[in-house]
Amino acid sequence: MLASAYVVPNVHASGPIYAFFATACSARPPPRTVHGMMTLVPCEIPDFLDLVSQLPGVGRSDRDKWLRFDVDRRAFGYLWPATRTVGLKQTIVEQLALVAERPDVFEVQFTSGGFGWVVVHLAGVERDELAELTFEAWRLTAPDALLEERADELPS
Repeated sequence: MLASAYVVPNVHASGPIYAFFATACSARPPPRTVHGMMTLVPCEIPDFLDLVSQLPGVGRSDRDKWLRFDVDRRAFGYLWPATRTVGLKQTIVEQLALVAERPDVFEVQFTSGGFGWVVVHLAGVERDELAELTFEAWRLTAPDALLEERADELPS
């Protein structure tokens, strides 16, 4: 499992650098072109599961078609394997900003209790961005003792 997503110039689409990259990322889907210049490595379900596993106090409940992630018995995230999407708790301001900026990657899920839940299409985000979103969802939900224990250390 890679610690972060990589950006590779298109000029390396073949040759030794690409061969190394392809070998290192063999469990991932192929990189995709962004603005015709760069490629990004999209996230997959194992990335999300790995990030969540690094956060203290996380519980997981497996359902028929989705998984629920909580801290102190309060949900902060959901995973729908069939659609390769996750739902994450965010502030309403962040929810609206994400959806406005990249509506092909983020969708409004719902709002509740002053929070805006956002659907994230894993294929549209890199691991470092998913780490930030997952950490923020956890941070908005975790009790003070766990927040102090973790401080501002993002999962990697």
